[in-house]
Amino acid sequence: MPMIRLTCPAGALTEPGRATVQRGLAEALLRWEGAPDADFFRAQAWAYLDEVPAGAQTTAGDDEPRFLVNVTVPAGALSERRKAGLVEDATRIVLDAAGLAQDQALRVWVLIHEQPDGTWGAGGSVIRYADLVALADSDAGKGEPDA
Repeated sequence: MPMIRLTCPAGALTEPGRATVQRGLAEALLRWEGAPDADFFRAQAWAYLDEVPAGAQTTAGDDEPRFLVNVTVPAGALSERRKAGLVEDATRIVLDAAGLAQDQALRVWVLIHEQPDGTWGAGGSVIRYADLVALADSDAGKGEPDA
């Protein structure tokens, strides 16, 4: 199941943006993965916000905050088109949450990590991508899975 983690300096997000950025990123990730809009899948899309202390992040050129979005998905879950759409949406969501204009987009980096099949576990079992696809395609994907 997908995971998304935003790392940024403390205070870099607006208060309204801080309150909504995690859910917005998780929803974008599910949308680009093509997961069903169901409670089960929404509950499996985890989003983290890691705020590092002020001054803990800098560049060689300036001290403006930068934003790192790390995305972890099962290998094969995102085509090149879906990756591009996710990067675009995640960048916009972070810029909005920080109160920044689109011309600041280079301050947001999105790294997509594809977890090899058979190396993702949940609930005490190895989860395979084919199992997730079958679940999404089944009636169980519309609610809670049977098993």
